[in-house]
Amino acid sequence: MEVNGEGSSGGGSSSDQLQKEGSEVTHVQKLQLDASQHEFHPMNALEILRETVRILRFNAASFMLIATFLVCPISALLLSNVLVDQSVVKRLTIRLTLVAKSSGLPLKPLIKHSCHRLAEMVVSSAMCFPFFLTFSLSSKAAVVYSVDCTYSRKEVDVSKLLAIICKIWKRVASTYVWSSMVICGCVTLFVVLLLALCSTFSAFGLWAELNLYAAMLVGLGFSVVFANAIIICNIAVVISVLEDVSGLQALLRSSNLIRGQTQVGLLIYLGSTIGTAFVEGLFEHRVKTLSYGDGSSRIWEGPLLVIMYSFVVLVDMMMSAVFYYSCKSYRLEAAEECQSMLETITVSPDSVEVQQHGGAFSSLIKEKTTTLSEE
Repeated sequence: MEVNGEGSSGGGSSSDQLQKEGSEVTHVQKLQLDASQHEFHPMNALEILRETVRILRFNAASFMLIATFLVCPISALLLSNVLVDQSVVKRLTIRLTLVAKSSGLPLKPLIKHSCHRLAEMVVSSAMCFPFFLTFSLSSKAAVVYSVDCTYSRKEVDVSKLLAIICKIWKRVASTYVWSSMVICGCVTLFVVLLLALCSTFSAFGLWAELNLYAAMLVGLGFSVVFANAIIICNIAVVISVLEDVSGLQALLRSSNLIRGQTQVGLLIYLGSTIGTAFVEGLFEHRVKTLSYGDGSSRIWEGPLLVIMYSFVVLVDMMMSAVFYYSCKSYRLEAAEECQSMLETITVSPDSVEVQQHGGAFSSLIKEKTTTLSEE
């Protein structure tokens, strides 16, 4: 009886275990992505967006927590410009306008608006830099870690996430400081080049409208260079989270990694820039400027636009992480193609076989076969 009792209890426990494992399997199957999605392959911008949406759906709770506690605070600061002293922005705008006028640029509304935007961007970046080092970097690290957990088919553990952020924060911060230096260098180089070109045209006595056209051409070229720099810096941050490199090494590895995929990165950057600019414009006209009504709608429009801006920033971070995996797979496929091309020439101890399609080596093969038959 005791044996039968043990057997029955063992059978009951085994059946309960099977039911538990079956429920866990079905739960995991609901959360997992398709198998084809884990076989990484190079993707275009639209495919990266679709992959990002899939990842967001399958791990929505983690990303919503990241957006709520890490992305929303920095988004509210950036949109409201609470920390920006408008008197400093005004003085810097006047100085930039005077420099533009002395270089020969006509003081058109476009030039004045560009000077104001540049001054506001400089002051805002300087005042919000400590928050970028804390909230922004923590959110990027958390997003990259969550994407990696999704691809690894693991659940995101908050305690483990915090421990990993504390562990890798130094190298991520080092990469961010180097990225900031690169971006500042690009902006400084653009301003110096623009002023030098306009001053040269003014010295030769050319008409002022030509300076404006030259400034537009230089600005167009700068926008492309600046976009590439932003892409390299974003991927460098992802690399510093997933790999044991930081600083300048991460930037160099990022520039090598995105080769051949620069167009995809530019499309991603263009989409995120349009999205953030659209929300910023809405916040400027709906919340900051009282353009209609009595302003009571600011109570709900302001938080709504902050949430929209945070969502755009979150999707941009996720797309950067997915773009990293896409570039990795592209580099692996390129390496495999090079290896397959090298393996077309196989050398053995007894004979030499040249396997090449086309007529370039046909005569060489014929000569090899005739010499072997004569011997």
